[in-house]
Amino acid sequence: MLAMVAALARALLSLELEQQFNEPYLSTSLQDFWGRRWNIMVTRILRPTVYEPVLNRCARFVGRKWAPIPAVFGTFVVSAIMHELIFFYLGRVRPTWEITGFFLLHGACLMAEIALKKALGDTWRLPGMVSTPLTVGFVMFTGFWLFFPQLLRCRADERAMEEYTALAAFFRNLLF
Repeated sequence: MLAMVAALARALLSLELEQQFNEPYLSTSLQDFWGRRWNIMVTRILRPTVYEPVLNRCARFVGRKWAPIPAVFGTFVVSAIMHELIFFYLGRVRPTWEITGFFLLHGACLMAEIALKKALGDTWRLPGMVSTPLTVGFVMFTGFWLFFPQLLRCRADERAMEEYTALAAFFRNLLF
């Protein structure tokens, strides 16, 4: 959806918007997926507003090496709350907390990944042919399990189609 808006803005207004995604289907880890490939604009907003302040605060207590772990989890908590609010706004449907579960699960898995990488160092990594399908498969499985049901429950797909139909009618009336 964001990519379509960016393409429309580029075509109609000659505006170049920030890149939203960077080939997330090539992600080799959750850290790669969430930090460098998925919804890059949100990552650029959450890094200075949530991650870095929590990182700096936690570094005093657990040291600089381990401070990214609670900072990542704090960022995922904020993202979960933001998504719950967005979904409530979209559908005015009482939260089921599946969205929060999705983000807390991903935050916990990302914390484990970071801790494992710090404990093992850069000496051992899965080959990309193994890590990419595992990463993308995990994101897709948890998305279909926890994220998309709430999206459909609040009828976001129907609302989007209504908006697209209204937009098409507007341009049709404008041009003809």
